[in-house]
Order: sequence, then structure tokens, then C-alpha cells
Amino acid sequence: MKHRPMKDTGGFTCRVCGTPVNPEGAGTRHRNHCPSCLSSLHVDEEPGDRASLCRGVMEPIGVWVRKGGEWAVIHRCRTCGALSSNRIAADDNPALLMSIAVKPLAMPPFPLELLENLYEKE
Repeated sequence: MKHRPMKDTGGFTCRVCGTPVNPEGAGTRHRNHCPSCLSSLHVDEEPGDRASLCRGVMEPIGVWVRKGGEWAVIHRCRTCGALSSNRIAADDNPALLMSIAVKPLAMPPFPLELLENLYEKE
């Protein structure tokens, strides 16, 4: 599916899931990711410059909390591997945000038995 701009609204159709995306309801005039699947496109070298030639799909791989408590989505480009951070929007999918946030806890990079062994030694 092709990323298609919408008429004069600053909106677009998500290349990943096909959702029509409009900046209204996002809490910002600058919408850069899909509220449904949280995917974006690699269009910037610096925020807002639209200078990247890559144009690959930026998949959501994590979330982090900025100073002041604001959440942001960490994206990784499927084409070139570039990382970026984008603040969440008011209408972003809360269930998907939470599932991304808890993924490291649900799938730790080590066997959980290691934690049990640490506590048994104390």
C-alpha cells in the first residue's frame, strides 16, 4: 500500500495498515505516525526537514518517558535501521502503546530463574 497524502489537511493514508490519518484529534498540527499501528515513514534526517531519501517504514519498537512524564515512541527504520523518537499523540492506540511498553518484561533477555537464584543467595 502506498503512502498517499490527503487533501490539504496534512493527513495521509498509513502505508502499513491503510488507516486514513488526520492531524485533528492528535493534540498537535504535526502528525508523523499512524494512531492505529504507530508506524511512520523515514522522511526526516532532522525533525521536520523531510530530507531523508530512505522513505522506509519506521516500525514502533519501544516507548520511553521524556523529562516531565511525556511518553514517546521509539521507531526503527526497516530499510536502513535508523532510530528516531516521536512524542505520542492524544489519539494513539493505548493498548498497542502498553503492549510495546511491557514487552521487555514479558520477554526478558535472560532466564527468569537467574533472578530467583539471586534472591536465594541473600
